[in-house]
Amino acid sequence: MFFHGYLASKECFTFQTEYFSRFYRVTAFDFRGFGQSAPLPAAWSVGDYAADTARFLDGMGIRRARLIAHSFGGRVAIKLLAARHDLFSKALLVGCAGVLPRRGLSYRLKVRAYRAVKKFAPRFAEKKFGSREYRALPPLMRESYKKIVNEDLTPFLPRIGAEVLYVVGEKDTATPVGDVRILQAGTRGAGLAVLPSLGHFCFAEDPARFNAVAREFFR
Repeated sequence: MFFHGYLASKECFTFQTEYFSRFYRVTAFDFRGFGQSAPLPAAWSVGDYAADTARFLDGMGIRRARLIAHSFGGRVAIKLLAARHDLFSKALLVGCAGVLPRRGLSYRLKVRAYRAVKKFAPRFAEKKFGSREYRALPPLMRESYKKIVNEDLTPFLPRIGAEVLYVVGEKDTATPVGDVRILQAGTRGAGLAVLPSLGHFCFAEDPARFNAVAREFFR
């Protein structure tokens, strides 16, 4: 089973679906609002995505699957792993998100400036503030994005029952190694593999190396 990252689609796992289909029945899909799926009906949170995914998995009759989830897909995976111990036997979470970033004074000042400007010039504020990823989103997706990135998922980690391996690229700046270590520390019995010289999309940058790690874990 494959869960893709934010603004991505199931095709990002092409190297993995082709490889693992030699050993397993492979299922990959697009989260609502991405790829070829239907648009979001509302500004969804991580919990909304998890509930929708659970309905899909139940409809497919999927149980005790092996899971590979990337970035935002890891957020959804954490929610499901904590709530539904019947869905996955093992989970490899690569470049997994879910730890709130450390936000200092400069961030708080930017938030205050954004709120002040938004009162008088909302369009200008939306164009000039926030990340490039955020500014590229349509209004409904922006509201969803804010719900997603502002939720701390570490309280869910102790409830995870499946065997988990966290994999992260050494040069990952989106989900740094330090953040992934926090996830690992909070997940009972979880392992950690740091792939040297690779970034956030390490599974696509060096698929042979990533696939070998995943294959050994799932074995």
